[in-house]
Amino acid sequence: MNIRAILIDDELPNLDNLGAMLAAHCPEVEITATARNAADGARLITLHRPDLLFLDIQMPGKNGFDLLRELPDRDVEVIFVTAYDQHGIQAIKFSAIDYLLKPVNSAELKEAVNKAVIRLDHKQKNRQLENLLALIDGRRDRNSHRIALPSQKDTRFVPVRDIVRCESSNNYTTFYLLTGEEILVSRAIYEYEELLVDYGFVRCHQSHLVNLDHVLSLVKEDNGYLLMEGGRKVPLSRQKRDGIKKRLGI
Repeated sequence: MNIRAILIDDELPNLDNLGAMLAAHCPEVEITATARNAADGARLITLHRPDLLFLDIQMPGKNGFDLLRELPDRDVEVIFVTAYDQHGIQAIKFSAIDYLLKPVNSAELKEAVNKAVIRLDHKQKNRQLENLLALIDGRRDRNSHRIALPSQKDTRFVPVRDIVRCESSNNYTTFYLLTGEEILVSRAIYEYEELLVDYGFVRCHQSHLVNLDHVLSLVKEDNGYLLMEGGRKVPLSRQKRDGIKKRLGI
């Protein structure tokens, strides 16, 4: 399928470079317009109704997030492009939105475009952007924060407080919820450890990440394990034991 895209970046060399890379590696992407600031970008989005935005975050005046706030309809796919891992990247990751670090890598560009194509095949209002802006703007109480979990079928927005634990298998992570539901995500557990550490999650074992709010007890027998809500026993590595005990106030 052909994808109509708008590129927004305040630096002309970046626009030229990204345009050349898309032409070389992503021929399905048709660049309908480019802009060098948020105001022109918003006007062009309204005019052309693109499928996809390549959006710089940090620009003079209004930034990329400001532009998204002003869009009347957020039914466009977005791939952020940024010069460094800056403020807002945590919320972008939390909402499972793709971003590319400059200088853009061709393999990462193709992967991001391929994922956008899949999402465009199931066109609907972009809830990931809604979740992102709610986090950026602080519109939700921290206890109500939701994390986007992309599975093969869809992207689920799960309240962090409802996650009991996560378990890894190679580059896959299974999320176990209070409801008993399991969600398999094709991402490594260390990525989620980084996102969830500030929400009371700890890595108790190489393959396990647990929500301390759902730990019922630390059991010393069988080399030590954590008993979780729902009755699951999660192994506790020797190296992690003292840190876990301290976090649990034992």
